[in-house]
Amino acid sequence: MNPAPRSPRRRPRNRRRALVRSTAAALVVLLGACSTSGSAAGPGATNGEVALFDDTVVHELAVTFDDGAFEEMIATYEETGEKTWLEATVTVDGVTYEGAGLRLKGNSSLRSASGAAAEDLPWLVRLDEFAEGQEHQNYEDIVVRSNSSTTSLNEALALALLEEAGLASEDSASTSFSVNGSDPVLRLIVEHPDDDEWYETAFEGDGALYKSESTGDWSYRGDDPDSYTDVFDQEGGSDVTALTPLIDLLQFLDEADDATFAAELPDRVDVDAFATYLAMMDLVDNFDDIDGPGNNSYLWWDAETGQFTVVPWDLNLAFGAAMGGGGPSGGGFPGGGFPRGEGRPDGTLPEGVVPGELTEGVETGELPDGMPEGMPEGMPGGFGRSNVLVERFHANEAFEALYQQKLTDLRADLFDSGRAQEILDAQTEVLVDQATDLVDEATVRAESDAVAAALA
Repeated sequence: MNPAPRSPRRRPRNRRRALVRSTAAALVVLLGACSTSGSAAGPGATNGEVALFDDTVVHELAVTFDDGAFEEMIATYEETGEKTWLEATVTVDGVTYEGAGLRLKGNSSLRSASGAAAEDLPWLVRLDEFAEGQEHQNYEDIVVRSNSSTTSLNEALALALLEEAGLASEDSASTSFSVNGSDPVLRLIVEHPDDDEWYETAFEGDGALYKSESTGDWSYRGDDPDSYTDVFDQEGGSDVTALTPLIDLLQFLDEADDATFAAELPDRVDVDAFATYLAMMDLVDNFDDIDGPGNNSYLWWDAETGQFTVVPWDLNLAFGAAMGGGGPSGGGFPGGGFPRGEGRPDGTLPEGVVPGELTEGVETGELPDGMPEGMPEGMPGGFGRSNVLVERFHANEAFEALYQQKLTDLRADLFDSGRAQEILDAQTEVLVDQATDLVDEATVRAESDAVAAALA
């Protein structure tokens, strides 16, 4: 008998956050302290005692490194595309770590890396890169996200809603971020799925974690794992299995006839979670998803059930945010995007990108105007192209019906109920109360209102 589909375990974040908040409140009472409006520290933020991703607090993250080494790192990236590590001292909510590492994080968000201020770039902070065993509250990695808005409220809300929907999402928190004593800027930090702390608590039991690279697609390329270099990276669970389950899935998607696909997909993919994922990508208006320009997703393989679960990643374009550079502010919210809950219309492309220009007249290795850096030769995935799993899932009547039901139920539960607005309001007030020294209140309110308009 085939194992029943199993959704990813809901992470105990709500309980963890409630505990953190009640503990912080108790500390405030015991110490006779109180939070001050405009302070980036927030309640309970003493010597790192506040939980790293407590989203009721605007955290502090400061890094220092050698300017010459930074310039060399940027030059290497510009010349070769290689993202090298930079040794740094990192202070997280008052706790300092020597021998930490910083690496550029992203693809299209790094188009303007040369000449950009370091505090505006997207980063992966790895506390144990040059100091073995170093971590902050069990986290080795912290991702400093890029966004085309100043507040990143769109991504923070999208991540929170994915969690509300029962998907394996990443925690996030607003942060005062500075580099080498620069004026601090407001940035969003996010959990890194590659971090053991994340996937070991996101899912039960043993398994393996894979990342879909922007330089690849979901095509079956044979049994040789070397054929999938620059297509998928294994980020975790190498002691459990290698690429074999993933290659088997890609072969199945490529070769199975429609009847076999319908009968056997639930053995290989958690179809309930996948239908939820597809519905949520539409509801949060995120075109840059599993079949978007960056192939943005992770895949978790459960060793017990043999099923894959798609893990969302990179939500900085949610709720109609414009594509921008690596800085914390830029394109903002155009007020457009795909109609929420109506699916992704065939052929819909970002403004300025013409379908015929994706291939016609483009030499191998070149990018047409409007296409972000990092797209591979042949440019599979994204910008109007499809993902084989998404395409075949929608083409199946039963799976499409499940997707449509998820769309209806999640719209009612999270949007029509007012829950999404409630979360957004809470996130907005955290910034108004604690971050007015980083971003003026008018900007916070304006960007919150733009996200709220996308909820309607």
